[in-house]
Amino acid sequence: MTADSLLPEPEHQPETRLDAERNVVIELLDAGGETTVLKLVVARYPRSSLAWAKLSDATFDPDSPLESYAYARVGYHRGLDALRAAGWKGSGAIPWSHEPNRGVLRSLYALRRAADAIGEADEVTRLTEFLTVADPTAAAEIEASRTAPIPVHNPTPPTESIVIRGED
Repeated sequence: MTADSLLPEPEHQPETRLDAERNVVIELLDAGGETTVLKLVVARYPRSSLAWAKLSDATFDPDSPLESYAYARVGYHRGLDALRAAGWKGSGAIPWSHEPNRGVLRSLYALRRAADAIGEADEVTRLTEFLTVADPTAAAEIEASRTAPIPVHNPTPPTESIVIRGED
């Protein structure tokens, strides 16, 4: 605690851990990157910053970033609402290692990316600082997950065929 603030110092504040959004995660996995389906998921779960972040990612185009920016901005505000409801006081750790926090962190990242694409330098600086204070590893984790190969799931088993050749 400092003389100017009654709140604990940021390094002494407890980590904020959001509740899991099991149904949202399942539906997002089913949606893949399909924008139309992602919009349906967001419509069913408008409070989910993860759903908004995924929609922002799916629509991001560096040459036309406004749609992605708008989705990321909503995800960011929904994330702030969730953090406050979980006891967050405006600062402190929001660990990436706690999976339910990833929606908020992804929304911050997506908003920073889109803000950069439209030349909003002050916002990029503010969001970079916010993301770094929340979890210094988050940006690198998000970037790594965006470039990692997506495992291919093929629900049909491999098949073989046997050809018998001969004369009648």
